[in-house]
Amino acid sequence: MKRLLTYRLLFAWGCVALGATAMAGLVTSAEYSAERARIAASYASEREACAAQNGTAKNICMQRAEGRSKVAQASLTARDDPSTKHQYELSLAQADAAYAVADEKCDELSGNAKDVCRKQAKQAHVIAKADARVEEKSTEAAASARRTSQDAATEARAITLGALKEAKSQKQAAAYAVAKEKCDAFSDEAKQACIQQAKLTHGQR
Repeated sequence: MKRLLTYRLLFAWGCVALGATAMAGLVTSAEYSAERARIAASYASEREACAAQNGTAKNICMQRAEGRSKVAQASLTARDDPSTKHQYELSLAQADAAYAVADEKCDELSGNAKDVCRKQAKQAHVIAKADARVEEKSTEAAASARRTSQDAATEARAITLGALKEAKSQKQAAAYAVAKEKCDAFSDEAKQACIQQAKLTHGQR
């Protein structure tokens, strides 16, 4: 749970640090080109620094550098052309970047602890993506409701509810995967009882 909280905090940090940039507004062509060049230079510099490391530390460093580059590019796109779509893509880039680093860190562990770590990293990733989808759909629905008739507004609300339902299902499945993986620490009847309890807890059949 503590590790999962760390992944969520990492994702939240990315949203705070880069979300403000994404809302800065349109950029000029010259500013856009200069920022792309800065992102590329920063990425190259980080990769060079990573090359001096070894093993898992090097892999984590590389994933972090790549993630920062992709998030920075998505942030720039959202600034240049603000839209629900681009904000959603930025959220996905942040989620993917956090997941890549978190998953790589699991290589520092072994056995069941490593398996559980990977499932927890995946769970955090699923939650982040599901929340991003709900935010995208609810934003689109709100915009549609302002522009269209009452019937269309009702349909928009139904779309939002559908996104919320889908997100809940995805989160439950991811939580179950973590709980089930933890059951591998047991054997025979104890393991089966653990799995059954996990199914009940997380709404799985």
